[in-house]
Amino acid sequence: MQLQQLRYFVAVAETRHFTQAAELLGVAQPTLSKQIHTLEGTLGAPLFERIRGDVTLTVAGETLLPLARRMVSDADAARDAVQEIVGLRRGSVRLGATPSLCSSLVPRVLRAYRSAHPGIELHVAESGSADLIADLLGHTLDLALIVRPEQGADPALQAVPILRESLVIASVATGPPPTVSRHVTLPELEHTPLVMFRPGYDLREVTLDACRRAGFTPRFAVEGGEMDAVLAFVEAGLGVALVPSMVLANRPRLRATPLAAPGMQRTVALAQRRRTVLPHAAAALRDTLLAHLAAGDELPEGVTVLATSATGSASP
Repeated sequence: MQLQQLRYFVAVAETRHFTQAAELLGVAQPTLSKQIHTLEGTLGAPLFERIRGDVTLTVAGETLLPLARRMVSDADAARDAVQEIVGLRRGSVRLGATPSLCSSLVPRVLRAYRSAHPGIELHVAESGSADLIADLLGHTLDLALIVRPEQGADPALQAVPILRESLVIASVATGPPPTVSRHVTLPELEHTPLVMFRPGYDLREVTLDACRRAGFTPRFAVEGGEMDAVLAFVEAGLGVALVPSMVLANRPRLRATPLAAPGMQRTVALAQRRRTVLPHAAAALRDTLLAHLAAGDELPEGVTVLATSATGSASP
């Protein structure tokens, strides 16, 4: 028993006319009649009585009609639902990002995505890279913007490097800069109080490791908190912090002082599970993000775009 046969049966039952039903469905009348005959053979009972040109339902036809209508209706509803998903008229996407990216890049990308696809539900998880990777592997996220670890990402993930951003010294704009020169070497911060991120935060380990390699242990003015808290502490004049240049774009009360070469950089990657087909909504979000990077809009100094396609190709 095929869906198309049921669709033909319902059309004949409602029009009580084979030729009219065929015209309604846009098929040849002999084709329709043959499919109805095949359906009757499959069910083992005639569905219509044809007497002097009149078409009426048999008892078997009367029994089948409400069931066939429901099956055809369910099939149409399934088709429409899938087409809505494919056409991005509804659905959802689950994106993870580090706090620094949630306060800089992500809002701009989501603004463009929401404008293009208002029917899609957006779910954002803000956490450290290790937690985001665990959530991806646990199938609770579709995509994640993570800080790419030096040893590489989990082999179960596809992590395409998309950005390289410099770390800068954030200080309160109304106070004296950390140094009189335009660039600061890391050892110059040995006696400057630092505002430090909470334990387990990506940038904390990066900063502490860089200071150790520079030959000193930094002095903390205050520690604890994530990006918004750290920037607020710096704005209050409690100390300076090493942060990605991107997070200072909308912080007019803060000054960004670059580090002298070789400086400090981090690589941001767009991660997803390997051997998994992204839902249409997630694939569209990925494309929106990469298009935003390709355009180069609202990207501050110190940010280098590494890829503008899902395969990792660089911008021209």
